[in-house]
Amino acid sequence: MNKQNLLYVLCICLLGCACSKQKNAPVEKEVVAGNGNEVTNTNGTTLSANGTTETYQLINSVFGGTGDVIEAPDCSHLGFGKHITQVFDNDLKRQVFAFTIHLTPDNDKCENSDRQRNEIKTYDRSPENLKASKDEKVLYKWKFKLDANFKPSGDFTHIHQLKPIDGDNQLPIITLTPRYKAGGDLMQVIHTGETDATSQKYIAQIPLADFKGHWVEVVERATFSFDGKYEIQINRISDGKLLLKQAFTNIEMWRKNSTSCRPKWGIYRRTLQPQMLRDETVYFNDFNITEY
Repeated sequence: MNKQNLLYVLCICLLGCACSKQKNAPVEKEVVAGNGNEVTNTNGTTLSANGTTETYQLINSVFGGTGDVIEAPDCSHLGFGKHITQVFDNDLKRQVFAFTIHLTPDNDKCENSDRQRNEIKTYDRSPENLKASKDEKVLYKWKFKLDANFKPSGDFTHIHQLKPIDGDNQLPIITLTPRYKAGGDLMQVIHTGETDATSQKYIAQIPLADFKGHWVEVVERATFSFDGKYEIQINRISDGKLLLKQAFTNIEMWRKNSTSCRPKWGIYRRTLQPQMLRDETVYFNDFNITEY
């Protein structure tokens, strides 16, 4: 084989190898919903409503592992039935999850207190890829909609948390919280670190009015370590408007003696001022957890 033919064969081989590697590479592209900027990834686990599978069975089949990941006040309100259902949404034109909480008689996991909870989570018996270990990087992505007349508590109304499953302090590390404010209700992103694990820091605050009555998409990236990283981006789906984009480095995203962290979604609120609250339904869909 002459030198020219040998070079030709080598080029063909190199091109074939490069194409093969590119074909099998995982796809991960950060984009904003509604702007051609949607996060896509060939990996990960997604929980979406389908309208056919019984709701609790569907949730547990994806997040539950060998147990139950639903914390709902069903036993305190037997006449209502299940507090998480699937409904057809006219904006998204598909089935979504509806999380409902009633001012009375719903409570916190069937225990009487000044709090109410209707949440789903991953936990110690969930599949390993749905729990974050120390130094792991995880992408969380989901959609939610608050009612146009949603009324948040002046204390707290958490709709999302990243928190340790175990360890010395299991307070949430990151919390997404609509909150009543006299000057205008806010959507707050709260961070509670390891160094001062009882002190909340409001790392982002934006007007709640931008959320009411609209579906939004949330994308979080978290590096779970003492000197971790955290990014959050929220876009309104109808018009693609960017509502929030923040990134933090060297932020405490781990707690001493923890073995894993997990997400929670739903409604968890305090009811010390019931006259300011009402029955609420918050809509969620397309919960995705991807280690990257």
